[in-house]
Formats: sequence, C-alpha cells, structure tokens
Amino acid sequence: MNKRKEIAIGFAVGIIANVLGVLLYILLFSDLGITETYKAAVAQGHVGSLLALGAILNLAAFFGFLRLRRDYRARGVLMATVITALVILYYKIS
Repeated sequence: MNKRKEIAIGFAVGIIANVLGVLLYILLFSDLGITETYKAAVAQGHVGSLLALGAILNLAAFFGFLRLRRDYRARGVLMATVITALVILYYKIS
C-alpha cells in the first residue's frame, strides 16, 4: 500500500510540474495572456508542443526524486510524463 501512495505522490508532482512548466513558458515567452496563448495554440495546432515544453520540469522532479532515493515517486513522475506523451500524440494525430 505504501508503494501506491509514493507512486501517486510522484504522479501528482509530475502533473503539477507539467502545468507549472506550461504556465512558466507562457509567462516568459508569450506576449499574450494565458488564456489567449492557449486559444492561439489550439487554433494553430501547437498544444502538443506547448505540453512538451512544459514537461521539461518533469526532468528536474524525476532526477530530484532519484537523487533523494525516492524511486517510487520517480516512477510516478515517469508515469505522468508518459501520460503527457500520449496526450501529445493524441493532439498530433487528430
């Protein structure tokens, strides 16, 4: 049971890191607001690219958990990254 909790914590950290990465990218590199940038990304078909850039923060979380020897949390971050990759694949195909 403890393993599931650790994986869930890592998964939550991975999703939160991804969302923060997307928001940070938008705030640093976009002249538009958050909602306007998202709408423009949807209209131009760049949502997958936006998500991929946001997933860069997952690297820091993943290696941070490995460094702290929190292997199950790192596994959860990896699961969140794989889910993000599947969402990106969905946006690229459709």
